[in-house]
Amino acid sequence: MTPPMGGDSLGAAPTPKPRPSPGPAPSRLTPPLSSRARPRPLPQPRPAPPGPAHAPRAANQQPQAPRDPHPGRSRRRRKVTWCGRIRAGAASQGLSSSPTPQGPGHLRSPSSVPMALLALLGCVGAVLLAAAAAALLVAAYRLGLLYRLLHKADPRSPRYGGELVAEVLKAHGVRFVFALAGGHISPILVASEKLGIRVVDTRHEATAVFAADAVSRLSGRIGVAAVTAGPGVTNAVTAIKNAQMAESPLLLIGGAAASLQKGRGALQDIDQLSLFRTLCKACVSVRTVRAIVPALRQAIATAQSGTPGPVFVELPIDVLYPFHVVEKEVGGAKSARGFRGKLVQWYLQNYVHNLFAGAWVPRDVTPLPVKVPLATEDEIQRCAELVSRATKPLVLVGSQALLPPTPAEELREALEALGIPCYLGGAARGLLPPESPLLLRQNRRDALREADLVLLAGAVCDFRLSYGRLFGRQTLVVAVNRDRAQLLRNADVFWRPRLAVQGDAASFVVGLARRLGGYSCPRDWLGGLREAEQRKEKANREKAATPTPQHLNPLDLLYRLDALLPPESLLVADGGDFVGTAAYIVRPRRPLSWLDPGAFGTLGVGGGFALGAKLCRPEAEVWVLYGDGSLGYSLIEFDTFVRHKTPIIALVGNDACWSQISREQVAMLGSNVACGLEYLDYHAVAEALGGKGFVVGRPDSERLDAVLRAAQDACRRGHPVLVNALIGKTDFREGSISV
Repeated sequence: MTPPMGGDSLGAAPTPKPRPSPGPAPSRLTPPLSSRARPRPLPQPRPAPPGPAHAPRAANQQPQAPRDPHPGRSRRRRKVTWCGRIRAGAASQGLSSSPTPQGPGHLRSPSSVPMALLALLGCVGAVLLAAAAAALLVAAYRLGLLYRLLHKADPRSPRYGGELVAEVLKAHGVRFVFALAGGHISPILVASEKLGIRVVDTRHEATAVFAADAVSRLSGRIGVAAVTAGPGVTNAVTAIKNAQMAESPLLLIGGAAASLQKGRGALQDIDQLSLFRTLCKACVSVRTVRAIVPALRQAIATAQSGTPGPVFVELPIDVLYPFHVVEKEVGGAKSARGFRGKLVQWYLQNYVHNLFAGAWVPRDVTPLPVKVPLATEDEIQRCAELVSRATKPLVLVGSQALLPPTPAEELREALEALGIPCYLGGAARGLLPPESPLLLRQNRRDALREADLVLLAGAVCDFRLSYGRLFGRQTLVVAVNRDRAQLLRNADVFWRPRLAVQGDAASFVVGLARRLGGYSCPRDWLGGLREAEQRKEKANREKAATPTPQHLNPLDLLYRLDALLPPESLLVADGGDFVGTAAYIVRPRRPLSWLDPGAFGTLGVGGGFALGAKLCRPEAEVWVLYGDGSLGYSLIEFDTFVRHKTPIIALVGNDACWSQISREQVAMLGSNVACGLEYLDYHAVAEALGGKGFVVGRPDSERLDAVLRAAQDACRRGHPVLVNALIGKTDFREGSISV
């Protein structure tokens, strides 16, 4: 028997004692025994029963397990007995089944291994069950299983989602839907026509969006354009960006592949929402028929609230067509083989039923409230105090001031009551009549440097105001704008507002006029500005009377046009050099009678703007001032003017050049590459498309007035007209901005 080792101390080695026999080597798995722990005696084997079983076993023969003397015991009892034997065997080897650590030689009981494994398997099973439950909930939500418990689809109903779109548009006062035909949006166009909404189809999607933009600016209501999926949507991108920068409330409806087919190679299927997220105030994709009405109502309210802008609503094809059409195209085969096929068929059928579940439940289609930020009374009072102390005040009115809800006439009356000299820009041109003593159009740079107070009513310190560098050092600036970013544009670099008001510019000016009742602007300040204005006008007249080396003088052409414009005229500007000249010469006759692209400077707006303007104001004489370069974008829309009986007059300043670019490119770089055009017969193209065409050049200068009057007469008779005016070069626009 092996004697016990010495004490527990690790520092003192025990004194070895001689052993009677070496015995077997100790196992590496046997922990050292202390003086307190004694080895337990090994269990004695049971005596074998008498009989032949006492025959000696072979060396490789395994011992037989003892027979259970109680064969009726349960399986559970046997397992417990077997585990007990394992524990007894472990104890005989000096192993403890206690969870308490026994030192560096301790080993976990073999029974704990299957227990830990069972616990791990239990956790994994719980996670898998939770994931399966979540997947089932998602599937139930996507298939509308819970919603369909209360709302059923009506497979026999002849109605379709396009009707709901038309109902919402009608309730919001929409009179026109501009579109280019496409199968993805056909239900919208058909339903709109049935409800009395005029569907105007154009020859390019950009024209449709530009026309909707013009309608929103002139009517104060939401402008609507509908384009088909894929290329139809991408063709509208530039026009949507222009509407965003011009702050035009506009609804773009885009067709799309069926929701179930997205990402699976469907015709014209792309990620359309990603295209417009940075261009629109809101982008939404409608997934069920019942979601059409709330999605459109919210989108329209978003477009008109705050700082207005475009919104994009994607309507997949399967929410627009009737149930039986969608079921046939999407619902899958009537019979399927195999478990997988039946499962797919079940899913598709439930998908279609979910699309139409509760589709025709009556819903409110009336407009949601539009939220407009307004200035506080304290802010208006602070501005009134600044104006009352100013000796050289000046007002700059931008396009944003013409936004609803303040009527343009009310804003005009407020400006006249203030009596402060005004510069009008963008859509604000025409807000004051041409003969108003308060209206200034020339020498703006000099006036801004001399003024001691400038009110920016919806105007922005971007490139049009030289980023704010035009103000004098002592000039106090009061800025009013709905958009905070526009309100403080470049204020961190070139200028500082004395008062910055985030709110509606028009209502602010109206409130200011009420606060300053009896205020009178210093006469010497206004008189000095009027004298400078008259000197500049005289110089321009002298330039107009100077013949150009060839063809017509563009200034003379525009002065003659200005003299012929009736009070009910409306001007659309689409071009570079020719339009830039017209801005100083031609005088809009009334509020909201001038349409230009805005800060984006987009070429190609002419056809769409003219179309929308003529439809909004059928009594107006609509003139489009084209450069010959920009005409190329929308000349084909003369076909649209003819088909939809919208007579307009296009005056083309044809100088056979991209002059605004060429002027600086040649001077700086010595080359006219890519800037040259030809004196083409654009009037002949208009005639080929069903309109009337006139051409006038230097030999016809004596009859220039007669040609312009003939164009007016043809327009009154219902013909769209193009006047191809061949013009020469002048230095009037030297130093103008082209980049």
